[in-house]
Amino acid sequence: MEPTRKPMSSTTAGARPSRIVERLLADRHSLPLSIALHLAPGVLIVAVYLLISEPLVKSIGYPPFLGWAVAMLLALVPFELGLLLWLGRRRNGRFSMRGVVHYLDKPLPRRKLVALVIPLILWFLVVSSVLTPMDNFFYESLFRWVPFEGAGGGVTDVLSGYPHAVMVTALAVCIPLTGLSLPVIEELYFRGFLMARLSERGRWAPVVSTVLFSLYHLWAPWVFLSRVVFFLPGPWFAWRKKDLRVSIGMHAGTTFLLQTFGTLALLLNLVP
Repeated sequence: MEPTRKPMSSTTAGARPSRIVERLLADRHSLPLSIALHLAPGVLIVAVYLLISEPLVKSIGYPPFLGWAVAMLLALVPFELGLLLWLGRRRNGRFSMRGVVHYLDKPLPRRKLVALVIPLILWFLVVSSVLTPMDNFFYESLFRWVPFEGAGGGVTDVLSGYPHAVMVTALAVCIPLTGLSLPVIEELYFRGFLMARLSERGRWAPVVSTVLFSLYHLWAPWVFLSRVVFFLPGPWFAWRKKDLRVSIGMHAGTTFLLQTFGTLALLLNLVP
C-alpha cells in the first residue's frame, strides 16, 4: 500500500518556513517592521557610497554623482531585488515573485494604463520643477552640513568642472541604472511588496508608503516634502487600481526621460 503523502506547503519542498519568512510574507506588516524595511536599504546605500563608490569614482576621475548609481547597484539591487527573489524561492520553490509582490495581475487595459501614466509623468515633471526652489531653501536652511560632495545642486552643478566627455559618460551610464532598472526594482519592493502589506492602513496606505519612501532617500533629505507631493499620485493610483504598472510607469518613465534628455542636451551642448 502506497504511503500517504503530505501536501506541499507554500515554501520550498514543503519545508516549514522560518519565523522571519513568515513575518515577511504575512498579509500585513506591523508599522515598525515596515519602517525598518523601508529605511534599511537607504542606510545601506549611503554606507556603500561613503565607503566604496565615492572614493572609487573620484579615483578614476569621475564625479561623485556617478558614485550614487554605483552605490545603488551594489546595495539596492542585492537588498531589494535579492530579498524579493529569496522570499519567492522560499515560498514557491523557485525564483518567482508570485505571492511576494502584489498588484501584478494587470487589471487595467493597456489603453487605460497609458492614459493614466502619461498625466502622472507630466505631474511628476512639472511639480518637481515648481518645487525646486523649496528644495533649495530647505538645503540652504537646514542641510548644508550634509557631507556628500555636490549635495544640494542640480545635475549640471554636480558635473561642472569635469571634461565634457566625462560628464556625458557619467550621465549616459546612469540611463539604464538610475533611469530605468533601479526605479523598476524600487517599485517592485516599495509598492508591490511593502505597500501591499500596509492594508490595515486602508486608504492611508499609499500616503504612508510615499512618506517612508521619501525618508528612504537619506542622501537628499531636503527633497523630502516635495518628493511626497510629486510622488504620491503614482502609489495612490497603483493602490486604487491594484496595478503596479501605474507606479512603475510614472517612476521609471519620468527618470528615464530625465536621464535620456539630460544626456542628449549635454551631448549637444544645449546646457552649460
